[in-house]
Amino acid sequence: MGLIVTNIPTTTLPTPSTADTTARDIRDIKPPVGIPTGWEWLWWMLAALGTLVAVFLLWKWWQKRKATMPVAPPLPAHIRARQKLRQALGLIAQPKPFCIAVSDAARAYLEERFNFRAPERTTEEFLRELSATDLLAKAQKESLGKFLESCDLVKFAKYVPGETELRELYGAAMRLVDETVPQEVTSQESGVRGSK
Repeated sequence: MGLIVTNIPTTTLPTPSTADTTARDIRDIKPPVGIPTGWEWLWWMLAALGTLVAVFLLWKWWQKRKATMPVAPPLPAHIRARQKLRQALGLIAQPKPFCIAVSDAARAYLEERFNFRAPERTTEEFLRELSATDLLAKAQKESLGKFLESCDLVKFAKYVPGETELRELYGAAMRLVDETVPQEVTSQESGVRGSK
């Protein structure tokens, strides 16, 4: 019998090279670890304090700059009242909003001009308190009373006046403003008009 030899493949495991073995056995040196000294909080506090000082100085600089900025003088009360009354004319087709705007303009003017709390009171309270003062002439008080009562009819009683009545309310409010302008302003305005 003869011996039959077959080629049996032999699996050979790769042999680790010496370089691979060395690489796995030896590792690189780690960097040094910082040891806290206990003074880090001081640096953080100094940084926060420096930031606060910088913000405070910026704020002071801004306040000083704002104080030196020129500020336009406010418009006098009578000019603002006239502007509001002219704006109210745009609402003349709507009686209730028109009367509210005209009444509010007159009340705001009286409050600013005479330092009199007009907008916060009812018409009756306002007229009762006004009658006890000498802020307006008797005819002006009566005209103002009729004006405010007419506005209240439209605002609260749902009365719908015609355009003629609304224009009369506008005229009454404008007269009140024109008649109560301070004397020094009236003389200045007439001097400006005369020089044109």
